[in-house]
Amino acid sequence: MVATLDGLIQQVREDADDELGQLERASQLSEELGELADSLLTYFVDRCRVSGHTWAEIGAHLGVTRQAARKRFVDTVGAGVTFERFTLRARDALDRASGVAEGLGHNYVGTEHLLLALMDATGGVAARALADLGISRRAVESQLAEVVGQGQSPAPGPHPFTPRARKVLEEAVSVSAELGHNYVGTEHLLLGLYRGQDGLASQILDRLGADRQSAKAKVIELLSGYQA
Repeated sequence: MVATLDGLIQQVREDADDELGQLERASQLSEELGELADSLLTYFVDRCRVSGHTWAEIGAHLGVTRQAARKRFVDTVGAGVTFERFTLRARDALDRASGVAEGLGHNYVGTEHLLLALMDATGGVAARALADLGISRRAVESQLAEVVGQGQSPAPGPHPFTPRARKVLEEAVSVSAELGHNYVGTEHLLLGLYRGQDGLASQILDRLGADRQSAKAKVIELLSGYQA
């Protein structure tokens, strides 16, 4: 049986009574999980914060310092990333990701939500590349439903980015620089999904036949067409 986020949350709640105990149990489970682990930990960190627990308490139950816990889970991109170079369409996709997560009943933004938001960015290079590679939104949603499922009702914000999702933004900047571009567009975000990650988005794309190499080749092909 494939584990879902709702199922893991229920398991953690059954194994421990209070928020900090649940957080510690979630940390143990996370060692065997990938993107879903980030989502699981983010969920219980948010619960601990809402309940008034300090970053020092949270860090102690995660086995890390207060500073390390705060750095990992506070919704920031990182000192090396600013949005000045992001195109309007790329920024819109990032904004849409939160709405995608809310619509699916998820209280976090993972790489899977970024992927769906990129597909919704009509006219963007990422959306065109995925369409040309035969990747449909319905197929992605079907794969997503099998892995994390869908919440019973829309999840109102805020929707913090998981560590992997934040890393994608950093990787997008690196991809842009490597391609010699002075901007960060949806195509760089798409390729960033594959970079140094084993996130849910890249797993889904691989299963659907759009691996990193084919995605990069298609992006370069489309960009060459724009420049011709």
